[in-house]
Amino acid sequence: MRGPEVILKAGREGPVVGGHPWVFSGAVAAIEGSPGPGAVVRVRDADGHVIGCGTVSARGAIAVRLFSREDEAIDAGFVHRRVRAAVELRRTVVPAHTSAYRLLNGEGDGLPGVVADWYDGWVVVQYMTAGAEGIAAFVDAAIEDLCSPRGIYERSEGTVRRGDGLSDRCGLRHGEQPPAPLPIVEGELRFLVDVRRGQKTGFFLDQRENRIVAGKLAEGRLVLDVFGYTGGFAVSAGIGGARRVVSVDSSTPALALARSNWVENGLAAERVMFVHADAFQYFRDVREPADLIVLDPPAFAKRRRDVPAALRGYREINRQAFVRLERAGWLLTCSCSHHVSADALRVAIMNAAAEAGRSVQIIRQLGPGPDHPVAVAHTEGDYLKGYLVRVLD
Repeated sequence: MRGPEVILKAGREGPVVGGHPWVFSGAVAAIEGSPGPGAVVRVRDADGHVIGCGTVSARGAIAVRLFSREDEAIDAGFVHRRVRAAVELRRTVVPAHTSAYRLLNGEGDGLPGVVADWYDGWVVVQYMTAGAEGIAAFVDAAIEDLCSPRGIYERSEGTVRRGDGLSDRCGLRHGEQPPAPLPIVEGELRFLVDVRRGQKTGFFLDQRENRIVAGKLAEGRLVLDVFGYTGGFAVSAGIGGARRVVSVDSSTPALALARSNWVENGLAAERVMFVHADAFQYFRDVREPADLIVLDPPAFAKRRRDVPAALRGYREINRQAFVRLERAGWLLTCSCSHHVSADALRVAIMNAAAEAGRSVQIIRQLGPGPDHPVAVAHTEGDYLKGYLVRVLD
């Protein structure tokens, strides 16, 4: 039997042919065979040509997540080849003396809905869609075969998963439980990570290269790290020679781990202050100037309709930063909202600078490291964007 298929409307095959890994529901003319969520389907154009294979989504704008633009089985052998290619890439691009990195980056590695992070011998996986759930055992087996981890721990949570009719699931899948906390290294930096309860898989591995940028700028400066989480930027600034670091976060557990990370790196207690506060309220209450400010907020826009409010939030938080920066000060500012483009964030920064009455220049655009590859046509996968900005006067 031919199996279930998705037929596209005439003229709507362009994005798939161009490399986009999603088929949107508006492009679908017909679905044959009544496939359920996560079922593997062939995708055909209006002339009947197979242009890919993927898995069906339960509902929403995305009808199919494509695993291949070939007519091939999505089986154990297929998954093993994709995981092997991902592992080989990381062996090439991950810096030396780095024991934690993104191992599998969903669509960027040809495995939609699958995320896996390596933490010094343990792998933390996320199976975020029904399609990813269907190949989870194949992914686990490939990781065990190719990476020989001490354990595989699962953190499959979130609205995308629930939208596919799946409940959240966390816990050990294979091997040993990861320690709590789990120590990792990034070059000369040392961090303790809570992979069981921390945000995402425990640590913001995508900010590794931006932590390096902040560390190189920190020497002799007063650094304000807002939305500081477990101290990644704060520690980098401390090791980089910051005169003083203030790290602000609203999470008590995150701040506790940030303090531990500061001590873990042998940094003097008098050079840091950890502040438990809402970032916006902190800016309203505290007027202390700074030479370097880091803004790494959570996603302000989790849905497309949230974008206008999110842009107001980015404009305001950046305005507050510009008000406090000294002349020739630096701002490292980011957004992890995939609905907010780099251009939109730049406009928010421009408006914030104008409202604060500051002249600024963009020094460089920022993003994740090369262990977070993105499919060339999948702009939605380019979620982390940022700018390094310098205040002129």
